[in-house]
Amino acid sequence: MKPPLVLIGHGTHDETGVAEFGRFVHRLRCRLDGVVADVTGGFITKARPPLSDSITSLVARGHHHLIALPLSLTNDRRALGDIPGTLALEQERHPTLGYDLARPLGPDPRVLELLAERLADAQADMPHLVRTEPFRLTDEEPERITPGETAIVLVGHGSTNVSVNAEVHRVSRLFWETHAAEFLTVETAYVSHARPGVPGGLERCRRLGAKRVIVLPYLLFAGGVLERIWAQALAYGANHEGIDIRCAEVIGDCEGLADVVIDRYEEALSDAAEWSARQRVQQALTVQRFPRSRTTTTYAEEPTPV
Repeated sequence: MKPPLVLIGHGTHDETGVAEFGRFVHRLRCRLDGVVADVTGGFITKARPPLSDSITSLVARGHHHLIALPLSLTNDRRALGDIPGTLALEQERHPTLGYDLARPLGPDPRVLELLAERLADAQADMPHLVRTEPFRLTDEEPERITPGETAIVLVGHGSTNVSVNAEVHRVSRLFWETHAAEFLTVETAYVSHARPGVPGGLERCRRLGAKRVIVLPYLLFAGGVLERIWAQALAYGANHEGIDIRCAEVIGDCEGLADVVIDRYEEALSDAAEWSARQRVQQALTVQRFPRSRTTTTYAEEPTPV
């Protein structure tokens, strides 16, 4: 049986996000039943269950080695918490505990594919509405808007860490070139801590000539952050006639996301085994180069007769 998988969640006070995180943990537990000893999850900051409780429960049930996986698109330490420090503290509490840390999800090609699916859903499912007068919507047939007149605003959490914000910008470019080349542009915006905000991203699209803008959240789960994105987008649309604004859903609890997590888990196991093999080879080479010195008996040299 393979060692337990522990998912480390993006801390949030929002109950919707915590509930969706819990459903995703359950999905993985069902997927890996009979293959992995256990699948659990927790948070370092803001939300429950705390990561320490999940680890304590595993140790109490006899599991002393685990794979920890940050369930994050950007590996923002401000939101995730100090993962190495927290795990080191857990090792002090449980001296028999060992762990390997898996890579966060990041801009995996399959994550970009999931974003493309959410984009397609937004294009197909949202109603076509035209604003003819301020604050009045009608169901008149709108003029056809081509992809070349449609822009996308990819919205990340935003961070005080510039590298994290740059990573979201990189995802926007990757997504444009691999899944949205026919669209006018893919702009980047952030919910907080960084510029541009959602209104700023929408304004840039409008100035570039977009007749329609699809707001695409770069988020794993629904909750308060998604609601803020939608509220800001709709508020912008209420003050700007002649532009059709649509809002896509988050990636969410789905099989595609589970596939990425399972691959990260297997990758961590493989890396740990490779590292262990290298250590054994290194130890063997060290023994060969520096064998234990044998005890030898020395005799005093007899004086030369004169």
